[in-house]
Amino acid sequence: MAIYAIGDIQGCYDELRRLLDLVKFDPDQDQLWLAGDLVNRGPKSLETLRFVKGLGSAAITVLGNHDLHLIATVVSLGKAGKKDTLGAILRAEDCDELIHWLRHQRLFYYNDDFCMLHAGLPPQWDFETTLQMARETEQAMQSQDYERFFRSMYGNKPVLWRDDLPKTEKLRFAVNCFSRLRYCSVDGVLDFSQKGAPGTQPNHLLPWFAVPGRKSLDMRIIFGHWSTLGYYAEYNCYSIDTGCLWGGQLTALHLSVPPQRFSIDCQPTQNPKLY
Repeated sequence: MAIYAIGDIQGCYDELRRLLDLVKFDPDQDQLWLAGDLVNRGPKSLETLRFVKGLGSAAITVLGNHDLHLIATVVSLGKAGKKDTLGAILRAEDCDELIHWLRHQRLFYYNDDFCMLHAGLPPQWDFETTLQMARETEQAMQSQDYERFFRSMYGNKPVLWRDDLPKTEKLRFAVNCFSRLRYCSVDGVLDFSQKGAPGTQPNHLLPWFAVPGRKSLDMRIIFGHWSTLGYYAEYNCYSIDTGCLWGGQLTALHLSVPPQRFSIDCQPTQNPKLY
């Protein structure tokens, strides 16, 4: 069985199918790991969701910020934002079914060789803490009281991990790490204002994966979310968001050791802005 990890699709369904054709993906024998942001900004989010859901156990998805935003739009916000391209999903007859399925996907996944999440980890978290916080947050998303979770999900605080944070703040911190993190200080103070490539940030900030002494260094981590970083393989991490939406590439990483990269060129479907 071959396992392929694919970065942010964001509704670029046609490009996804081209990439799967390139690697000769066979859902009866192979498996996809999808690093989040299946939807939004691109033109075919509904088709992407239906296709991935239809793959069943042949696809493993972790949730990105755009996926969580879609769920929150349906269950608590009531309407999409001006920059969203979620209308087809919101109008679809199977919208509730798709949202139920999406809400039951993971924030963190792993096997014996690799781990996958959408964005990043604070330096204080080792594997056990990462797993615990992912499971607690997933349980909140999947509980009967899930609407309450999504109403309290948004916000940039707290910015520093403490074991004694109140539960709501712990879960918000976890969501922000798993789905939004790019930079933090050496002490683990999260920053959400900087979205550029490493070298463009203020001096007090580092990419989350480059913080000295981070406790997840022994984890071989696949992540997306950072199109300005592009493909990157250092610090035992693999960044695979290569900017399909912006006219870059869509990338699949064959999870051999070492991994093998496959990419296709993409036409831009959005203006080159940072979100």
